[in-house]
Amino acid sequence: MKRVATVLFLLAVAAAAMVTMGAGSDGGSYKVRAIFDNAGFIITGEDVKVAGVKVGKVESLDVTRDFKAVVVLDIQDRGYQDFRADAKCQIRPQSLIGEKFVECTPTQKRAVDAPAPPPLKKVDEGKGKGQYLLPVENTTRSVDLDLINNVMRLPYRQRLSLIVSELGTGLAGRGSELNQVIRRADPALKEVDKVLALLASQNKVLADLAKNSDTTLAPLARERKHVSSFIDKSSRVAEATAERRADLEADIERLPTFLRELKPTMRRVGALSDEMTPVLSDLGDVAPDVNRLLLELGPFSKAGIPALKTLGDAGKVGTPAMRDALPVVRDLKRLGKVSKPVGKTARMVLESFKKGRGIQRLLDYAFYQVAAINGYDSFGHYLRARLILNTCSRYYTRVVSGCSSKFAASATESSAVSASAAGAGGSPVLQRTSAALAGKDPDSAAPAPTPEPRRKQAPTSRGAAGRPAQQPAAPRAGEGNTKAGAGDTTGPLLDYLFGKDAG
Repeated sequence: MKRVATVLFLLAVAAAAMVTMGAGSDGGSYKVRAIFDNAGFIITGEDVKVAGVKVGKVESLDVTRDFKAVVVLDIQDRGYQDFRADAKCQIRPQSLIGEKFVECTPTQKRAVDAPAPPPLKKVDEGKGKGQYLLPVENTTRSVDLDLINNVMRLPYRQRLSLIVSELGTGLAGRGSELNQVIRRADPALKEVDKVLALLASQNKVLADLAKNSDTTLAPLARERKHVSSFIDKSSRVAEATAERRADLEADIERLPTFLRELKPTMRRVGALSDEMTPVLSDLGDVAPDVNRLLLELGPFSKAGIPALKTLGDAGKVGTPAMRDALPVVRDLKRLGKVSKPVGKTARMVLESFKKGRGIQRLLDYAFYQVAAINGYDSFGHYLRARLILNTCSRYYTRVVSGCSSKFAASATESSAVSASAAGAGGSPVLQRTSAALAGKDPDSAAPAPTPEPRRKQAPTSRGAAGRPAQQPAAPRAGEGNTKAGAGDTTGPLLDYLFGKDAG
């Protein structure tokens, strides 16, 4: 139970603190109800400053029964929520575009041991209840620059001269009223005394100003015609501005809202500027290179002028060609659309052919087909060939007439002999083969050769295919494979070459 009670007590304390904080936030505001003779162009939301530092804003505007302007100042900075009876507030221009702000002094300067003035009186009832009243004697308003400029243009200039001329006549019989006005203007005279004291303390600065002004005014004196023209045109500009005064006032009234909406954009622009600083720094480092590039770009551009002119001439020739090519391009376009399915099918076929190793399969087919149509006997497959016998197909050891190209170039025609004379030096096997093809007895052409060992090869001749083929010993006429010896393995091949039945 003690633990539960402790938790409940802590929750109650927290709730009380939150209520107190909420009450402080609502009731902790400090609002000054400042009365002005004229608060022209001041709008809600504008700044309230103390010594140039923003401490609050203008909350609302109102008018009193005696037609004075009421400006409610919401002082948000707690350090300045103590306006005294000697506080002063003045409406000042924020910039040349007409934006205003309220400059306040919560209390005047005093000695360290001097007593502090009493605080402002608080309104207890009626309008502005709970606000601190700042009377009209403690408020002022600065004269706008455009009002001063209005004095210099017609008809206000003439009106001012009339006022000054008539003022003497009017004051001649109203000495007492003038005395009262002067007495009431005593605060203004005090301010004039302060201004004069400040000017006296700045004698050296004023002397320098006069000296520098002479230096500045000398060129202006030389150009007085232009200066007078500038003043004349400025007068016209002022007249045109005065004619559009209502529009300017409306624009100035809408300007604070525009500036408030412009602040986020300016923040983003500021962030962009911060991020662009390294880029601009790097760009500054390479500025000499960029300048050199721009300087060298001029000769390059001049050198490119003939090429551009030639390109223009080529364009004149090429334009008709391109126009004439348009029908062909259209036909190609239609052909491309039509052939797209065919190309897709061809691509699929070629991809399938590649994946299935079609080229290798085609070569395998050629190999197996050739192997299938080749001859086959007890020894295996053999290549069918045609034996051609002529003078140059025999093997000779001496030069034979008509076959000298097979011998060295040093051989002469006189050393060549006929094929019949060189027959004795020919190959016996080819002689027997030639006799057998002629239907004669092979033994009558040459004796049967003696069998040679296996390591030696028989003489070779070239067939129709140009390949060397082993030439076996020709059998005797009328003898087949049955009369061949046990070691004779050339019978079937010769039977095939001689056109006999191998079976």
